[in-house]
Amino acid sequence: MKNVNIGIESIGIYVPETVQDYRYIGKESGIPEDVILNKFGIRARHKAMADESVSDMAIKASVEALGDIDPKSIDLVVYCGSEYKDYYLFNLAAKVQDSIGAVNANAFEIHSLCSAGVYSLKVVKGMMRDDDNLNTVLLVTSSKETDLVNLNNERSRFMFNFGDGAAAVILRKGLSRNIILETHMITDGGFAEDVACYNVGSEAFNNEQGYNCDDIMLDVKDQKSMKERLDPVSLKNFYSVIDNSLKKSGYSKSQVNYIAPIFMKKSMLDEILKEYGLTEENSFILEDYGHCQSADAFISIVEGIKKGRLKDGDVAVLLGAGTGYTWAATTILWGELE
Repeated sequence: MKNVNIGIESIGIYVPETVQDYRYIGKESGIPEDVILNKFGIRARHKAMADESVSDMAIKASVEALGDIDPKSIDLVVYCGSEYKDYYLFNLAAKVQDSIGAVNANAFEIHSLCSAGVYSLKVVKGMMRDDDNLNTVLLVTSSKETDLVNLNNERSRFMFNFGDGAAAVILRKGLSRNIILETHMITDGGFAEDVACYNVGSEAFNNEQGYNCDDIMLDVKDQKSMKERLDPVSLKNFYSVIDNSLKKSGYSKSQVNYIAPIFMKKSMLDEILKEYGLTEENSFILEDYGHCQSADAFISIVEGIKKGRLKDGDVAVLLGAGTGYTWAATTILWGELE
């Protein structure tokens, strides 16, 4: 493998203007407002309008990331967002490529639910190092999964924090700043069928009852069982992917300066920060965004820079997790490389 740096040149984010706060979620779900605010850890989430598609948000985030960069310089567009897209069996990466004028780019997609953004950095980095023709890549993620969450379904309550939004990242070969280092992932396939839209897909088509197009919501087969199995392993798996990502990158746990997390309840994030000798000033809580699928860590990076929490020379760890179940972390050396 060629020893060349792959760095993040820019990040663009987009969230819809419409906001649904904790009072709205509480009213619609019947859950007390203080539980939504304090236990669920969400003050507000963004909601896309009916005529605002997943690709619309992806394109807006991509344009933001491009800035003054000529889209004709993009060699590859990679979509790593929600599988709930404008259409069933639809290439959203190709739509972005065409819409932003990246006429010289190829396009394809990576799907790993909410850990895809973090892990895709590793995939794209490897591709760029191995291919002389890949110098600039646009990685984009988008989600409108609020459409799929029924606030009256008690089983899906852990998804009530879902918010709509998108993020896009420009990766550049040979860039001497914001260097993508190493990644670690853990997969526990025992959770593979715990969460799904059970009435869409080949299983539904082959079912005697046929395809129920009136019920395509995300659901949980057995909430109690999933919680009993997930709670004992989730925190330790977060620690494991962070530790291994840092170790592979040549750093110890005492050297991490910033954690860019997936949306999680505050109590869990506090535990993770404490484990690494950090405080809220070394992270960004997504309580005013909601869980925007695999865009979360990139939103945290942008907000961390705005608030002066992420600085040049910092060792940052991007953290993701997705139903299935996967946990992933990627270490980045932020700022100019000395």
